[in-house]
Amino acid sequence: MTKVLVTGASGDTGRPTVERLIEKGFEVRALVRRDDHRAQRLRDLGAEVVLGDMGSLRDIRLAMSDVQRAYFCYPLAEGLVEAAVIFAQAAREAKLDLIVNMSHKQSRPAARSKATQNHWLSEQIFDWSGVPSVHLRVTFFAEWLLYIAPQIRYGRYVMPYNKESRFAPIAGSDIARIIAGIMDRPEPYVGRAIALHGPVEYSHEELAAEVGRVLGKHLPYEHVTVSVFLELFGLQDATAMRRHFEAVTIDQQEGLLAGTDSTGTEIIGQPLTTVEAFIKANLSKFVLEYPIAA
Repeated sequence: MTKVLVTGASGDTGRPTVERLIEKGFEVRALVRRDDHRAQRLRDLGAEVVLGDMGSLRDIRLAMSDVQRAYFCYPLAEGLVEAAVIFAQAAREAKLDLIVNMSHKQSRPAARSKATQNHWLSEQIFDWSGVPSVHLRVTFFAEWLLYIAPQIRYGRYVMPYNKESRFAPIAGSDIARIIAGIMDRPEPYVGRAIALHGPVEYSHEELAAEVGRVLGKHLPYEHVTVSVFLELFGLQDATAMRRHFEAVTIDQQEGLLAGTDSTGTEIIGQPLTTVEAFIKANLSKFVLEYPIAA
């Protein structure tokens, strides 16, 4: 039986990827940074959970023991290129037959964002390694709506991007299905960088209106600076995140995250999740529930 290593296994794409791979009959080894309730949930699904640091060659070598395929996903933080070098070296030593790499839609060598430039460099590293690789260039996740859900509950739809900028949000659950589909049948995709989008493209203002329609509330789009946006969520000291978001505001204006495609649907054999379906599946996150008065 093929064993797959999933990094970032507690995250928005890692956790559902573990589920989809197990459904398809793969053995899964889930790499996590902390042994907490999220790690236990992965064990409950049937995954083998291992603790490790993606910046440690020793840890990654151990995690890749007896593994044939791997999903590489790195957080929005410093250290991506070093982690990619370590991962590629360990994968080459272990003779993996596939790496699926999470990248950015606007990945390119001249990216304004250092994080996006590092994703492009990581793609090159995996290609240089000789390990068959697939790069997923993904637009904004639908999970952005969950990040601002605490504001939406109180009637505010706040974003640091111009209201006219367009993108087609894609759910993490769909990305997981796509990853599992590629792991199951990699041949058509090896050596490619695949752009992935959700089913419907919106401007940010149109998306706010759609969220409001589904929730039955008025949600005017509110554009704030990146600094103000991060302060709303207690992330005012997240320097790398601020610099990345500031660069992405320009990428959005230039249309680098816009577009739609049929690739995801073709891989998973079913329609992708709409914004309406995503909100309804996570309704409790968007709605205030007051206790009934005595």
